[in-house]
Amino acid sequence: QAQFLESGGDLVQAGGSLRLSCVASVRITGNYAMAWFRQAPGSDREFVAGVSRDGSTTFYADSAKGRFTLSRDSTHFNTMYLQMNNLKPEDTAVYYCTADRYDVKRDPSEYTSWGPGTQVAVSS
Repeated sequence: QAQFLESGGDLVQAGGSLRLSCVASVRITGNYAMAWFRQAPGSDREFVAGVSRDGSTTFYADSAKGRFTLSRDSTHFNTMYLQMNNLKPEDTAVYYCTADRYDVKRDPSEYTSWGPGTQVAVSS
């Protein structure tokens, strides 16, 4: 089972940017659909962004569209990123990455393996 390690979370001011990284224990390019989720205190884990297994299609939650960009490393085939711009206080959450053998799923219960997450805090 693939394992994941997220990094890059920090405390930033509203309007700032962060780039999160996810390193998987296996090759993800061509083998897994990947996704980012987040969970704010007292809230359910929610879908943020995902990329299809072949990398041809990316998906975003409405809250992320126009501000977040998911990408996969072209040389390190086990790494993906989430570039987050124009951050808002409501983006404060622990961010997680995960993978599925076939498709991007927006329901977190569909995934079986998660990293420990990385904390993003956005001050107003």
